[in-house]
Amino acid sequence: MKDVYLFSGFLGSGKTSMLTDVIRQLKEKKLKPAVIMNELGKLPFDSQAVEKDIPLKEMLEGCICCSGAEKTEAQIQSLLLDSDFDVLIIETTGAAHPVEALDAVFSPLFADQLNVKGIITVADSKLWLHRDTLTPQVRSLFLEQIRHAHLLLANKTDLLTEAEQGQVVYELQGLNPHAFILQTTNGRVPLSLLEGLKATTQVDKADIVKAPIASMQLGSRLVDFTDQEFTQEQFEDWVRALPETIYRMKGYVPIKGIKNPMLFQYAYGMVQWLPEYIKMPAKLVIIGENVSALPVIGAN
Repeated sequence: MKDVYLFSGFLGSGKTSMLTDVIRQLKEKKLKPAVIMNELGKLPFDSQAVEKDIPLKEMLEGCICCSGAEKTEAQIQSLLLDSDFDVLIIETTGAAHPVEALDAVFSPLFADQLNVKGIITVADSKLWLHRDTLTPQVRSLFLEQIRHAHLLLANKTDLLTEAEQGQVVYELQGLNPHAFILQTTNGRVPLSLLEGLKATTQVDKADIVKAPIASMQLGSRLVDFTDQEFTQEQFEDWVRALPETIYRMKGYVPIKGIKNPMLFQYAYGMVQWLPEYIKMPAKLVIIGENVSALPVIGAN
C-alpha cells in the first residue's frame, strides 16, 4: 500500500514550505514521493517548488473537494497506474475543508491501495491569536481545519513571545485534544513524526465490527460487501440510523433484484442512488468521526 499524507491549512500558513522540506527528507531516505497540489488561481505558483523529477498532478482554479473530487480521483488513479512512487502527498488549497479533502482521496476503486497516515494541518500562530478579525465563514473553516487534524503544526512561532506561544498551544489543545501539537518555524517537521501517524482507517468485511473504539477523530473505513446484498429499504434504514458525525459515504452497494451494485453517495444527510451498467466492486468508503466503532449493516 502507498502511504498518503494530506497537508491542510489556511492560506499562507506555510504548507508549501512544509512540503518542500518533507520531500527533501523523503529523498534522503531513498523514498520516492508523488504530489497532488491544488491551487485556486490559474497559475501553478506553489507547484514550482516541486522538483521536476517528482510525479506531480495539479488542480488549478478549483477545489480538491466537491466538483473537483472526481478529477482528483482520476489523478490518483493515473499516478497509481503510471508512476513509480512510495509516498503520496496531497496539498489541499487553503480553502478546502478536511472532510472534503479526505473524500477526494477515497474511491472504492483504489481505497485498498492507499494507507492514509493522517491529516497534517499547518496553523499560522499569529493568525490564530487574531482569528477574531476573520469573517465568520473564514474563521469557521480555519477552526475546522485545526479540529480535524491528526498532527498540528503551530507554525511561525518565531513571530511570538514565549507567553503567546504558550497561549497558542493551550488553545489549540482545547480545540483538538487528540492531535500532537508541534511548534514550528518555516513548517519544518521531522519525517519520523509523520511516519508515526495512524489515522483511523480500516479495511473490513461488513460483518467485522470488533475494532476498538477510536478517539473522536476524522477517519475512514472501507467496507467490503462481497457475497452480500440488501434491499434498498434495509440499506437506507441503516443510513438513517447513523450518527451525525458520519459525513460522507460513497461506493457500490449490492441491491437485491438488481444485476450490478448501484453507485451510492451520501453527504450530510442527503442520499443519491445511480445505476451502474458494469459490475463494480461491492465496496463502500465511510468518512467521519469514530468510524471504527460504527456498527456496519450486515453485522452479526
